[in-house]
Amino acid sequence: MIAQELISDAIPPARTSDTIQKVYDRMREFRVSHLPIVNNNEFLGLISEDDFVEAPDFEFPIGGLSLSLINPFVYADQHIYDVIRQFSELKLTVVPVLDQKRTYLGLVSINSMVEHMANITSVKEQGAILVLEIGNRENSMSHIAQIIESENVQILSSYIKHFTDSTRMELTLKLNRTDVAGIVASLLRYDYTVKATFSDQRSDDDSQDRFDSFMNYLNV
Repeated sequence: MIAQELISDAIPPARTSDTIQKVYDRMREFRVSHLPIVNNNEFLGLISEDDFVEAPDFEFPIGGLSLSLINPFVYADQHIYDVIRQFSELKLTVVPVLDQKRTYLGLVSINSMVEHMANITSVKEQGAILVLEIGNRENSMSHIAQIIESENVQILSSYIKHFTDSTRMELTLKLNRTDVAGIVASLLRYDYTVKATFSDQRSDDDSQDRFDSFMNYLNV
């Protein structure tokens, strides 16, 4: 998936002639803290709420402000991971998308990004989640997949979390089956360490923990 496929037209950009009050109201309406500044499809920068601090008054046009974020954007053909990196590294709530001529095409909001991540990681699909702890030299997805698929189960998505100053890694797998007792037993027979399992039968009491874990994944 590339950036162009993530663009949302729901949030209009700001113009240099817009007042701080108008831009602030738009941020509140769409629940974001940033907006791209665009004149005649030319991307001029990204304005942040923090840029309002030194403003003389809220009727001041944003074109007269100094921006703390000048060129945070992605090109239309960049991968979704590049978009996630912008959100994570710069703590953005929107990421502008430009074509190769640096013409503004639209933006990706953090809210739509979470929705896209839910789709590509199959979190909406029914099935269990396995968390394995493996070493760098044990990172053979083909072997792990072979064990799981021998139980007539498919891996819907996966990701790896690295630990600082450690050769150990955490591999998280989303499967298309809720009952994974047989899979866990097979993995243990091959000396894999199963740290945790999660299934759709859990109560909603841990919904906040699951949301926090997902957001931590975006910040990896």
